[in-house]
Amino acid sequence: MKYTAINPELFIDNRNRFVKHLLPNSVAIFNANDVMPTNADGHMGFKQNSDLFNLCGIDQEDSILVIAPDARDAAHKQILFLKETNETIAIWEGHKYTKEEAFQTSGIKTVYWLSQFETILNSLICEAENIYLNTNEHLRAVIEVETRDARFIKWCKEKYPLHNFKRSAPIMRNIRAIKNEYEVALIQEACNITAKGFERLLHFVKPGVTEYEIEAELIHEFVRNRSNGFAYGPIIASGASACVLHYVDNNKACNEGEVILLDVAAEYANYASDLTRCVPVSGKFTPRQKDVYNAVLRVLKAATKMLIVGNYIEQYHKEVGKLMEQELIGLGLLNAEAVANQNPNAPLYKKYFMHGTSHFLGLDVHDIGDFKKPIEAGMVFTCEPGIYIPEEALGIRLENDILVTANGPVNLMAHIPIEADDIENIMAGKKVAVA
Repeated sequence: MKYTAINPELFIDNRNRFVKHLLPNSVAIFNANDVMPTNADGHMGFKQNSDLFNLCGIDQEDSILVIAPDARDAAHKQILFLKETNETIAIWEGHKYTKEEAFQTSGIKTVYWLSQFETILNSLICEAENIYLNTNEHLRAVIEVETRDARFIKWCKEKYPLHNFKRSAPIMRNIRAIKNEYEVALIQEACNITAKGFERLLHFVKPGVTEYEIEAELIHEFVRNRSNGFAYGPIIASGASACVLHYVDNNKACNEGEVILLDVAAEYANYASDLTRCVPVSGKFTPRQKDVYNAVLRVLKAATKMLIVGNYIEQYHKEVGKLMEQELIGLGLLNAEAVANQNPNAPLYKKYFMHGTSHFLGLDVHDIGDFKKPIEAGMVFTCEPGIYIPEEALGIRLENDILVTANGPVNLMAHIPIEADDIENIMAGKKVAVA
């Protein structure tokens, strides 16, 4: 791992919160993600299962976490099972966790090799009534391959058909939505690395530069600051491409007079940040571009103030829509009379602002959480309104990452330039003080 050691209290706290939701006499099992193949003998870079990482911090394939709070043997209340290394693995794959390193990372004292997993699990399940199994229940997940979790669920139900099986996902959805202080610090570090990348771009962008050159500048800055790279596929969209919400080709030249929409951010220690900024290729916005930019910025600032304890995301999105309606009327894109008479189930602003304003952020860029519950302190959301005008080859989206606290929202990206004048001045080589 490129990142520095994480305080194990992060994972100890998360396990303590998880255990509080379990029924008596329960065993919960979490598996690492698979190493996914490419072609021939190749494989993709390993990405740890977010739930397992959230609970123990082990960032290695072939790892299993077992939590059994009521185990008769006190040493078996929390157990890690890891891949046992040998000389051949060390030569071909490199270092793997030792038992001591696993304890230092996770705070879990009992660590076994995977070869002992079935025997020890069997002894625990014979004592238990409930088995909590994990799977990806993200509302937007489309899963077309059989995951390690899916295979384990089948194995476990065949081996222990008379036990009461329960889902871990609803518990994880609730506890992962509330970040502890250590998690907030890691998200903040991801934001700080993203800030360095964006600052680099403001001195790099000029007419004729390509989107892929911009991508290269970012990945250089991210990796040199201990990030594994982008938290998600980077969107570097110049001109009309900015009206394609998930544009990822990043293969065009950036021309004078265009605006580049940059939805690009770093991860750090598996935690995501999520930034969107828009910059003028020539270093200066046209009056029309600046009008649209400032309209989006006003919506962003007003929406941020609504990310407070007790509010509901569904109602929040409706209120943001009303703000956007007025801005679109002011820009001449919507007619006030038509808006007053619109079908409330098909608001007219959706023509120019067709996506939501906020989503949960954490170990995944679209992190898990319950949108039906009120907002709580410790939640982290994106805030990302946008206006997309294909007929003008102009798309403007602005995005910050917002921590909800008892005292109001905290912008984790307050140090990243966002005012149009600041963007222009920095691109012109002037020094600008940013909060």
